Amino acid sequence: MLGFALKRLAIAAPTLFFVVSLSFFLMHLAPGGPFDADANLEPQVIENLKAAYDLDKPLIQQYVIYLGKVLVGDFGPSIIYQDRTVSQLIATGLPVSLKIGLAAILIAGLTGISMGILAALKHNTATDYAVMGVAMTGIAVPSFVLAPLMTLIFGVFLQLLPIATLEPGGGLARSFPMIAPLTPYILPVIALAVPQIAVISRLTRGAMIEVLRQNYIRTARAKGLAEKRVVWRHALQAGLLPVVSYLGPAVAGIVTGAVVVESIFQLPGMGRFFIQGAINRDYPLVLGIVIIFAAAIVLMNLIVDLLYGVLDPKVKVDG
Repeated sequence: MLGFALKRLAIAAPTLFFVVSLSFFLMHLAPGGPFDADANLEPQVIENLKAAYDLDKPLIQQYVIYLGKVLVGDFGPSIIYQDRTVSQLIATGLPVSLKIGLAAILIAGLTGISMGILAALKHNTATDYAVMGVAMTGIAVPSFVLAPLMTLIFGVFLQLLPIATLEPGGGLARSFPMIAPLTPYILPVIALAVPQIAVISRLTRGAMIEVLRQNYIRTARAKGLAEKRVVWRHALQAGLLPVVSYLGPAVAGIVTGAVVVESIFQLPGMGRFFIQGAINRDYPLVLGIVIIFAAAIVLMNLIVDLLYGVLDPKVKVDG
């Protein structure tokens, strides 16, 4: 297992290198620059600013300089957030994004698996159709549509939850003071979790239906084992394999969705910094966030591979 993990980490290094290189050149080749909006500045001032950020050098030379800094953990200073480094901005936004993302994937996993198991056990019944109807609705409504709708309903009309702030508020916080600190995160987490709940529930349902038809499940039932034991002890382990395989892309989807959701709710997370950096051509900020996101996705894929080897006894992980 350790050898397998080391091999995967070795593969991750060139993957990250490719992502960083591609992002660097695409960002610099895009029209416009970080100082184009400063039309009132003297040309000499703009030239001095470009020299301060190494933007006056040839693109290949900028690339080599940037890679050298990244290798020692230096993402450089931010261009639009003056007097702050990219590392400082990431340290500010990453905890917010982690809270939202981890809560969303946890809720999506628990809810989606539960719905999928229920639909599989009630196959071709009204319960199955209802669960799958909800799942299809969740797939059809993306986060960037769901988030404004929930803001309008629960934040503006009903005034139950706060919007565009991390400060507790709304009627829900006043009625239940114990959960007041969580109220600013409820709407963003739900907006991110709902599409993933839909996908996970469908994957779980399909896998569980197939597993429940296997011979070893029929044998377990014929031996008189309780249905709960058959489902939770024998069927669920194999039924979770497609879900585990999906978790890596699911994290990527939540990370991508968080960029939009954090902007909608005006949360000071990585997504908001990413959009502001892209709009204003803040090259160091955008590239620093891309590196963090790419590293997180590679790490999640590694964890998924290891879990797959644990859940499936047919998979032999040889170091």
